[in-house]
Amino acid sequence: MRIMIIGAGIGGLTTALSLHAAGLDCVVVESAAVLRPLGVGINLQSHATRELTELGLADQLADKGVETTFITFTDRFGGEILSIPRGRSAGYLWPQYSIHRGELQMILRAAVEERIGPVRLATRFERFEQDGDGVEVTLRDAATGETTRERVDVLVGADGVHSSVRAQLHPEGDPLRWTGIRMWRGIADGDRVRDGATVFVAGTNLSVKFVAYHISPADPRMVNWVAEVKVGDGGEVGEADWSRTGRLEDVARYFADWKHSHVDVMALLKATPRILEYPMVDRDPLESWGQGRVTLLGDAAHPMYPIGSNGGSQAVLDARVLARCLATIDDPAEALAAYEAERRPPTSALVLAHRALPVEETISLVMERAPHGFADIADVLTPEELAAMTAAQRGITDMDVKALNERESWSVVR
Repeated sequence: MRIMIIGAGIGGLTTALSLHAAGLDCVVVESAAVLRPLGVGINLQSHATRELTELGLADQLADKGVETTFITFTDRFGGEILSIPRGRSAGYLWPQYSIHRGELQMILRAAVEERIGPVRLATRFERFEQDGDGVEVTLRDAATGETTRERVDVLVGADGVHSSVRAQLHPEGDPLRWTGIRMWRGIADGDRVRDGATVFVAGTNLSVKFVAYHISPADPRMVNWVAEVKVGDGGEVGEADWSRTGRLEDVARYFADWKHSHVDVMALLKATPRILEYPMVDRDPLESWGQGRVTLLGDAAHPMYPIGSNGGSQAVLDARVLARCLATIDDPAEALAAYEAERRPPTSALVLAHRALPVEETISLVMERAPHGFADIADVLTPEELAAMTAAQRGITDMDVKALNERESWSVVR
């Protein structure tokens, strides 16, 4: 069996490593001419760290990522609303990591090229045609414009939120949906945020929110930040450019009067060499991902709002389940159907759970009841309200600790 993967992001590269580990032949095709460690920080949840650990990448993750201990929510003044343990602090056997997305991609790419061979760069997916015996894929050389056709047994679209494979599978009625929240992101040198391993969240994106966390054990002053501001009512949008450059003055005006006791927001904004700006978008869950021998994975299958730090982690889980199904079920179409049956329901539920912005209403309630800050959250929220907020946050980030720790491995022994 030969599998072609479109896209050399986190999901596509993890898929290649998982297929190879299961004894299956694959190739990764990427439209970019060069892969560089671009982007900003992400969080890798414990359920994803387990899978990458089983792929032999534990040391590389520990070297490049900051092991996350807590996620802490505050109001705009620094009053602590809730702090939830993360990773091994929460009892998981595997850490949660805060890591530069580009560094994670380079870890995965290096492993793919060492174990499988080079990623095929500057090669664009054009279209596919399939029959009962395989898939014919048309590719275009990005430099020369020349097209070629290749026959494979399975095609996997791991080509992100603007997936060309998804567009062919689902050509009508599949728009990007915008919350009305605009995001600015960046990386800057800054002072230590709490213990240096906490994901720090201040305010609410129903109005103005700021997130900060460290992403490099080698450079403890490197802080990843995210600003989220409600600027409109939202609706359908045509595109979302993740590499669009933002302007300091556009984001700084929302934080000019912030006086946070733990994070100097304005200092981080001003110290950022490049700010990225884009809308917070997702797509409606699909009733089916693929057809026959073609399927989707990661953001191509289930793009979700980045409020639960779970998008990249879910792509890793997709990759592992896909490889297991293809390695243990003889018929490729049946294997893809089994993969979708296992992964589509939980990821669809996550998309909708993220869309509900479950934590934000509680934080807004705090700001409504204590607009000038508070000394003790017990004076503002009831224990039941805090418990509901904890459950809501865990609903978009966690797997059950006991279930994950005791679950059998998804690895397939060749």
